[in-house]
Amino acid sequence: MWVIGRGLRLLRLTLGTLLLVLGAVLLVARGVAWLDLEPSMHQALVGGGWAALGTALGAIPVLVIRNMPAALTDTLLGFGAGVMLAATAFSLVVPGLEAGRVMGFGPWTAGALVSFGLLLGALCLFMVGLKTSGGAPEVLVEAGSQLAIPARIRLFVFAIIAHNIPEGMAIGVSAAGDMAEADSLALGIALQDVPEGLVIALVLAGAGMSRFKAFLIGAASGLVEPLAAVICAWLVNIAELLLPLGLACAAGAMLLVVTQEVIPESRSNGHHRLASLGLCVGFCVMMVMDTTMS
Repeated sequence: MWVIGRGLRLLRLTLGTLLLVLGAVLLVARGVAWLDLEPSMHQALVGGGWAALGTALGAIPVLVIRNMPAALTDTLLGFGAGVMLAATAFSLVVPGLEAGRVMGFGPWTAGALVSFGLLLGALCLFMVGLKTSGGAPEVLVEAGSQLAIPARIRLFVFAIIAHNIPEGMAIGVSAAGDMAEADSLALGIALQDVPEGLVIALVLAGAGMSRFKAFLIGAASGLVEPLAAVICAWLVNIAELLLPLGLACAAGAMLLVVTQEVIPESRSNGHHRLASLGLCVGFCVMMVMDTTMS
């Protein structure tokens, strides 16, 4: 009876949280309509909002389950990596090259411009990673409690949150450029944000954090995306040259995150084949979405 009662309470908590998230989405949607933003910034904010919603929805299951099979977690991470790789290629690099040609650059010049932006984005995120990981303590102790989160887990969670910034950049830049890939890119990022929100929440809950607090952190990790999307859309509206450069910078940052954080983490538990299969499936899903919705 105790187990049944606990299960019912968790179910009510999950359903209540889901209704809370949906209510917040409706409230934010009304607020966005009230702001009456310029069309490209409105599209960027909506796309970033979808990505943040995907993260929040992914974190909800932590209210019911504390642990997930490592094989499934690695497969989901591999799937997210595949989605991000396809988005980098088909929604960022290729449109960036096309934007450079439209501006009058030749093939070599457009390629050089996009390559410069890609390396710049990767270098900037690499430097941020060095700053944040340097001298990190072994554990993070929560004030007033006995909770201690290993530094590796803390840095992994931070890396997932930090890479939401280039995802938001990609959404904003593509929206500002009025690109056909903008909608499919936003939906693809929202799709791969679902397992990321779940992984963050499960990792924190597994380290001893309360389920609800782990959910809140997992859900909040995606809020940087609509903010980054609006800022980048505004910047691109100011300077036309920032369109190919912005797309390339976002591509470089996403590529670095995938190769440095997501793929290694998806293989950390030894399920290499499942992670690779998930990556291939995620790549194909995003490629089909990008080519059919553009």
